[in-house]
Amino acid sequence: MAAKVFLDYDQEALDRAFDQKVWAPDGAKNLEHYKALGEQARASLPCKLNLQYGNGPDEFLDMFPAGPAIAPVHIHIHGGGWRLLRKEDASHAAAAITQTGMHYVAPDFSALPSRRLPEVVDQSARAVAWVHQHARELNIDPDRIFISGHSSGGHVCAVLLTLDWSKYGLPPDVIKGGLCISGMYDMEPVLLSARRSYVELDPQEARTLSPVAMHKAIHCPVSIAYAQNDSPEFIRQARQFADVLAAARQPCELIQVPDTNHYEIIGRLASLAQTCRAFAPGFANAERP
Repeated sequence: MAAKVFLDYDQEALDRAFDQKVWAPDGAKNLEHYKALGEQARASLPCKLNLQYGNGPDEFLDMFPAGPAIAPVHIHIHGGGWRLLRKEDASHAAAAITQTGMHYVAPDFSALPSRRLPEVVDQSARAVAWVHQHARELNIDPDRIFISGHSSGGHVCAVLLTLDWSKYGLPPDVIKGGLCISGMYDMEPVLLSARRSYVELDPQEARTLSPVAMHKAIHCPVSIAYAQNDSPEFIRQARQFADVLAAARQPCELIQVPDTNHYEIIGRLASLAQTCRAFAPGFANAERP
């Protein structure tokens, strides 16, 4: 019998738990569909592309305005295992999000292993800070900034919720709600899996980047969504994150999206945002275009 490396997982099972192709073999087809929708969105919708939020070669973001009026903003962190995909791969949701009355922003960041994960988190935080600092000129309500993320982006989204925003010159409650979709919230099994070949963290970094350990620093409602056909480990982590938040009496909800896999769920981003509790304050008094 193979030795257990984490909970009831042996090494092969743990590696499979973080390999989405095992659980959603048609994922590449989904990604191609989203890419086509994104190209259409960038060609047909009002947008401000490649706004520079930092000095690095990957530090740009795309914004899709909901209209000319002051409105809340939905910032979405794309997935891809921290090493694949780009901000353009998140454009597919722009039309549906802006129709809800929220501006939509998709930031980019460097890919692992060219950067380390703490640096990727810092890039994403600086993108949020840039949006806040430039809110008025972009017709964004700086008091209604909401974030979401999918897969590895769901992890980064959750980590952003735990940050000390004073380090970026921002109030602790700068983010008013977070929607974490099919993410990872405990880095221990990640670092024991095959992903350790490109994710390298010391013990303190692993704890700091594990939202299940840092959840008491969260200052806003959190909605945690997962696909019915996500891998069992992704489902376990979603439930664990919701459990620790609930035990601490922090506002949260757990959402299972039926009849979807890890790649299909991101096609539901707009409907998730409209129905999740974490985004409810954003839609209050939001004007529809």
